Amino acid sequence: MKSVIEYIEKNHDRYLEELKEFLKIPSISTDASHAQDVKNAAEYVGQQLQKAGMERVEIFPTPGHPIVYGERITNEEKPTVLVYGHYDVQPVDPIELWQSPPFEPTVRDGELYARGAADDKGQMFIHFKSAEAYLECGKQLPVNIKYLIEGEEEIGSPNLNSFIDSHSDLLKADVVMVSDTTMFARGVPSICYGLRGLVYFQIDVSAASTDLHSGSFGGVVANPAFELSTILSTMKDDHGRITIPRFYDDVRDLTDRERQEFARLPFDEEAYKKDIGVKQLSGEHGYTPLERLWTRPTFEINGMLSGFTGEGAKTVLPARAMAKVSLRLVPDQQPETIEDLFEDYVHELAPPFLEVAVTRMHGGKPWVASLDHPALVAAAQAIQKGFGKKPVFQREGGSIPVVATFAEQLDIPSVLFGIGLPDENAHAPNEKLDLGNFYGGIRSSAYFLDELSRTRIR
Repeated sequence: MKSVIEYIEKNHDRYLEELKEFLKIPSISTDASHAQDVKNAAEYVGQQLQKAGMERVEIFPTPGHPIVYGERITNEEKPTVLVYGHYDVQPVDPIELWQSPPFEPTVRDGELYARGAADDKGQMFIHFKSAEAYLECGKQLPVNIKYLIEGEEEIGSPNLNSFIDSHSDLLKADVVMVSDTTMFARGVPSICYGLRGLVYFQIDVSAASTDLHSGSFGGVVANPAFELSTILSTMKDDHGRITIPRFYDDVRDLTDRERQEFARLPFDEEAYKKDIGVKQLSGEHGYTPLERLWTRPTFEINGMLSGFTGEGAKTVLPARAMAKVSLRLVPDQQPETIEDLFEDYVHELAPPFLEVAVTRMHGGKPWVASLDHPALVAAAQAIQKGFGKKPVFQREGGSIPVVATFAEQLDIPSVLFGIGLPDENAHAPNEKLDLGNFYGGIRSSAYFLDELSRTRIR
C-alpha cells in the first residue's frame, strides 16, 4: 500500500485539474438545452474509467440520459465492489448569487467552488483515482471493481431501476460503494448507515364550480382553503406525533448501540439552531433532535395554493385548494402501505361536501445497514487510515432510493461514505468541495479496496 499512497500524494495537482475539466461541463439533466452537455459528461466519465485501467467501458443509452459502465475483473475468487455515482448536476439559479461562475471551477481557501463539486462529481471522482493509483504503480487491483454512473439522479433516476433489473448479471457484486452523502461535520469523517424513505402526494379539494364573492357567499359556502388546512393540521397532534391510524405499526426502534453512536457525535443544538436561523427546534416529543431527524418518520406540507395571491386585495372565496405534502419513512415502513393509509385518512377527514383527489407522486423505500456488517467494518478501517481519525456512524434524514434498489434487486449491501460537508451548498449557489476531504477520500478509497480484499462479505 505504501507505493499506492505515495502515488496518490504525488498526483494531487493532476487530480484537481482533471476534476476541474469535469466540472466545466454543464451537465444539467433537467434542462433539455443541456442534453449535449450531459452526453459530453458521460463521455468524459468513460474516458476517466479507461484512464483508471478499466478493461471494459460501455456507455448505455436509455430513454433519457446515458448510463456509463466500467469494470476490471482481477480474480473471480476475490470480492467485487460496485461503485455508484452520478454525473448530472442541479440547475444553477439564482446565478447572481454565485461568487464565481458555476462552471468555471475556482479554488478559494482550500475549497473548490463549482456546480457538481460535491454533488456528485467530486465525490465520485475519488473512486476513479484510487483504482488508477494501483495500476499506475504496477500493482493489480486487490478486488474486482465495477462502476455504475448515471446521468439522471437529479431528476429522480427514471431509467435506473429498469436498467438494474435488466442487467442484474452484469452488476453482480458483493458490496456497493456510494459517495453522495456528507460528513457529520468538518473534521469528522463519517459512514452513513441509514436513510429515510419517502412518499409524496398532491391533494386537490374543491367545493363550488367557480370562485365566488366572499361577501355574497361567505358564510354559506365552504371555503376549500380552510377545509384543506383543517385536514392537514389534523395530521399531527400537539406532541408532534402523526395521527394517521396504524402509521407507526412497522417503525423499527433504535438499538442501544445506535444510541451510543449518536451520543458520540459532536452535536451542538444551539449552534445548529443558529446555523439554520430558527429560534426553537420542533418535532415529535420524547426524542433527541438527531433521532427525530434520522430515525423517526415525518409529515410535512411542502406547498399550498388557493384563491387570490397577487398584489393588492381581492375578496374571493376560492373554488379550489391544493397542497403538496411528503412523508419521510423509516425502516421497516413500506411506501405502498403508507400511501394507502394516508389516502384513506384524507378521505376520512374530508367533509362529504368536498370533492377530494389524492395523487400519488413518487417515493422511495427507507434503508438501514447493520453496524456490524463486514463491509462497514472494512470501510471504517479504511477511512481511519485515509483520514487518520476513526469515523463516526450516522444516518441521514433524506433519501437515496437506489440504495434500497441495490438491496432488493441485487441483494447486496451498500457503504455510504461521503466526503462532502453540511455547508457544501449542494443544490444552492456557491457549491463547494473541501480539497483536504477530496484527497483524504482518494486515500480512503484505495485503503478500502485493500481492506475489502481480506474481508469475507457473505
